[in-house]
Amino acid sequence: MHLVVRWLLAPFVRFLYRPVVHGAEQIPRCGPVIIAANHRAAVDTAVIALTAGRPVSFLGKAEYFTRTGLRGRAFASFLTALGYVPVDRANAKAGLAALHAARAVLDAGGVFAIYPEGTRSLDGRLHRGHTGVATLALSTGAPVVPVALIGTERVQPVGARFPRLRRVTVRFGEPLDFTRYEGLEGSGMIRRAVTDEIMDAIASLSHQEYVDSYHERPAA
Repeated sequence: MHLVVRWLLAPFVRFLYRPVVHGAEQIPRCGPVIIAANHRAAVDTAVIALTAGRPVSFLGKAEYFTRTGLRGRAFASFLTALGYVPVDRANAKAGLAALHAARAVLDAGGVFAIYPEGTRSLDGRLHRGHTGVATLALSTGAPVVPVALIGTERVQPVGARFPRLRRVTVRFGEPLDFTRYEGLEGSGMIRRAVTDEIMDAIASLSHQEYVDSYHERPAA
């Protein structure tokens, strides 16, 4: 399934949507990397995976991987090929489990993508980031590449079941190095400062209006 996604599906989707990509060379070719992006639509994950130039891992709901039957197993294989890592979000310790899963990817020298806002922006603005991205950067020493996704909300607007043919732009920024804070990951003040620096970089790339408040998760 991984080969099908990489050699067949990915080129077809890139040909169909013809994304405009700037700065993909900013992603280090080897070693652990954190991609921190704004979040506009459900297709954002696929867009990052198809333009980053390296395999990218994301967090996915554990229940997506436990469906039964041929269709369920095929769907789980497809998500695995896209780079999803299963995490039980219903668990009381879901946040800790997510950090452990992300750190495992980075410790293995992989690329892990995260949306610091925590949920899709429904008003088009860039909202305050949660400090999980800073925790990962400080605890692993991995550089953070800020990313702006532009136009993905037109590909799959809220409520749309299927993607539409709309062109998108992806801007990768210069890697941010936070090793100067080595040993200070336990400081909430440092985590907040690192997160704010990352969000500032994303805002500079996306040109979104920044709001210094968390975006509320939409009702299920």
